[in-house]
Amino acid sequence: MSSNTIIATLLLLLSAIATATATGTIGVNYGRVADNLPDPTKVVQLLKANNIDHVKIFDTEPTVLKALSGSKISVVVALPNEKLKSAAGDEAFTDEWVKTNILPYHPSTIIEAIAVGNEVFVDPANTNYLVPAMKNIYSSLMKNKINNIKVSSPIALSALATSYPTSSGSFKPDLIEPVLKPMFSFLQQTGSYLMVNVYPFFAYKDNTDTISLDYALLRDNKGVKDEKSGIVYKSLFDAQVDAVYAALDAVGFNKVKIVVSETGWPSKGDSDETGAAQNNAAQYNGNLVRRVLTGGGSPMRPDEPLTVYLFALFNEDQKTGPTSEKNYGLFYPSEEKVYNVPLSLEALKNTPSEVSVVPVAAPLAAPVSGTDVEVSKVGQTWCVASGNVGKEKLQEALDYACGEGGADCRPIQEGDTCYDPNTVQAHASYAFNSYYQKSARVSGSCDFGGAAYVVTQPPRYGSCKFPTGY
Repeated sequence: MSSNTIIATLLLLLSAIATATATGTIGVNYGRVADNLPDPTKVVQLLKANNIDHVKIFDTEPTVLKALSGSKISVVVALPNEKLKSAAGDEAFTDEWVKTNILPYHPSTIIEAIAVGNEVFVDPANTNYLVPAMKNIYSSLMKNKINNIKVSSPIALSALATSYPTSSGSFKPDLIEPVLKPMFSFLQQTGSYLMVNVYPFFAYKDNTDTISLDYALLRDNKGVKDEKSGIVYKSLFDAQVDAVYAALDAVGFNKVKIVVSETGWPSKGDSDETGAAQNNAAQYNGNLVRRVLTGGGSPMRPDEPLTVYLFALFNEDQKTGPTSEKNYGLFYPSEEKVYNVPLSLEALKNTPSEVSVVPVAAPLAAPVSGTDVEVSKVGQTWCVASGNVGKEKLQEALDYACGEGGADCRPIQEGDTCYDPNTVQAHASYAFNSYYQKSARVSGSCDFGGAAYVVTQPPRYGSCKFPTGY
C-alpha cells in the first residue's frame, strides 16, 4: 500500500470517527417578560447546575451579560426589531451599538452570536432593513477586530411557502430576491448560519386530524414517508428542519447551515390549544434533547450536528397572547422545575432510552379544569399527593377531588379499607388517583395546582390498594 493510500485511509477513518462521536448542542432561551424572575446571578447558577452552557437572550441587558462573565456559558444576544431601521441606515449607529453593548463584555462574556431582529418578516415594514442592518453590525465588529461573533437573524417557518412534503420546501416568492438571497449570501460569505424558529406544537394544534401526537412529540411511531426523497421522517421536528434545508437548496444555498434558535412546547394552554399540557411538554423537550445529543444531524444533513435552543428557561407571566405563551418554561420563577427532563449527556445517562418524564410538584393553583385533552401514553401510571405543599393546601385539593371532582372517596372514610394510615397525604393520594383514573389518565388530571404528580409504580399506603381504572 502506498503512503498516499495510507494517508487517505487514515483521513477517512478520522472523518468517520469524528462523525460517529459528534453530538449536537442544547441551549435555552432566557426570556425575561416577567416581573417575578430571579436575579441574573442566580440564573447563571441555575444554568450551571443543569449543565446548560449555551443561552440566548433577546437584548443586551447589562446585568445578564455581567452575570455571565467568566461563567464559560456562551450567549447569543440580540438587536431588537425596533432598532433595525437605525442600524440599517447608519453605520455610525452600529459602531456605537457595538461599543456600548458588545465591547464592555467581550471576551470575558462569551458572546457567540448577534441575532439581528427576530422573525422580521412578520412585519413587512422591517424586511428591507434586515440585510443592511446585518452588514453594518458585521462591519462594526470587524472595525474592532472581533471576528469570532456570528451575525444572523431568526426566521419563522412562516417564511416558507410550502413545507410538505418536506423535500418540496420552498420560501415565499416575494421574499426570495429582495431579502432572502442577499441574507443567505451574507451568511455564506461570513461563515455564519441561518437561525430558524421551529415549533411542531403550532402545526400539531392546527392539524390534529392529520398529524399524530406521537409524531409531534418525537415518540415511537411509523413515520411519514417523503415519496420524492424516500426519507421516512420519524418526527415533525426533523421534517420541519429539513423543509428549510430543502428551501435553501432550491435557491442555491445548500452550504448554509441551520441553528434552531427556538423550539418548545407549552405546559398549559387555552381550551382551543389542543396538546398544550405538562406531560406533552415534558415528552417533547425530553425526547428532543435525547435526539439532538445522541441522534446526529437531520435526515437531509446527517453529518451536521444539530444546535437547538429550547424555549424557554422560565414561564413568563407578562407575555401577551394565549395562555400557552406564558407557559413554555422549563422552570418556574421559583427555580423549581416545571417537569423533569435531561438537559445534558450526563443527565441522559440516567434516563431511560424512551423518555417518560414525571412532572414535578408546582406551586399550588386552581385544579386543572379538564381543558387538556391528550392521554398520557407512558404505560400504567398512578397519581399521588406531593408532600411539599403543606397539609392545608393538600386538604384544599383533597376536598375538591372528593367534592366537585367526583373522585370515589368512600374507601378513605373512617372504618373503610383505605382509611389507614389516617393522614392527609395518604387520603389525598387515594382521592387524586381516583380522579386521575376516572379521567382516563388525561394529561393534566394529576395536577391539582401542583399538589399531585404521576408515578409509574403502584403507591403503597398500608394495605390499601389503589385502583388502576374504572
